[in-house]
Amino acid sequence: MSTQSKVWFVTGASKGLGLTLVKKLLSLGHSVAATSRNADELTKAVGDTPANSFLALAMNLKSEDSVAEAVNKTIEKFNRIDVVVNNAGYGLLGALEELSEAEARDNFEVNVFGSLNVIRQVLPQLRKQQSGHILNIASIGGFSGNYPGFGIYCATKFAVHGFTESLAAEVKEFGIHATVVSPGYFRTEFLTSGSMGTPQNPIAEYTAVRQSQQFHEQDMNNNQAGDPEKASDVMIEVASSPNPPLHLFLGQDAYDVAYAKIEAVKTDLENWKQQTISTGFTN
Repeated sequence: MSTQSKVWFVTGASKGLGLTLVKKLLSLGHSVAATSRNADELTKAVGDTPANSFLALAMNLKSEDSVAEAVNKTIEKFNRIDVVVNNAGYGLLGALEELSEAEARDNFEVNVFGSLNVIRQVLPQLRKQQSGHILNIASIGGFSGNYPGFGIYCATKFAVHGFTESLAAEVKEFGIHATVVSPGYFRTEFLTSGSMGTPQNPIAEYTAVRQSQQFHEQDMNNNQAGDPEKASDVMIEVASSPNPPLHLFLGQDAYDVAYAKIEAVKTDLENWKQQTISTGFTN
């Protein structure tokens, strides 16, 4: 298949970055299987599309059977899958103490295990083809956890970073690429109530968390510097590259935060180097 005509499988496609990406792909002549919890809402959001190049699928990320059905329908329609974008997920803003086990587990179920369900189901086809590219959408919060109130969300996205790095090493022999995408703040619906969970039992003493919540919900929302159209362009470019990156950061803010984290780690390494290297057996 030429780089101008690929089959994409995109989750979480009814809004935000996923929807922008799907519309862009269709306008460029790609074939797209897109998933959401509600196929009718997804079809309405995408708008008029050629029937032979677009497949809207209702999919429950938490159900491996549902994921398998969506993947199988995609292969039945398009005969292959070239690019997989694990985009579905949601934010969770609350201190570690105030979030319940159920609230934390559900964030992991969607953001981590949902993506793993997709990966397990698409890999047999990609291995059969001896080609393919999986883009897992993480966050700059999956590289730096220095965000009060985002501990659980960051933990889910750190997990995405970790398993994507292992995935890339595992599937390299099959001609398959994997990229972890780490956006900063992009102007989507991510910070709205429909995409951002908050604790049922907040603890008032956590002033830094409450300030973070107010900032994200009232100040940052709709004022993000990142353009989803440009982010989609970069992801399409990466998926067309013969040597795509394992780590893709999107946004000036993500670039700056990543370098600050790298410098902080280097500082700790050097300041505590003697203690670090003194822990081996002595001859």
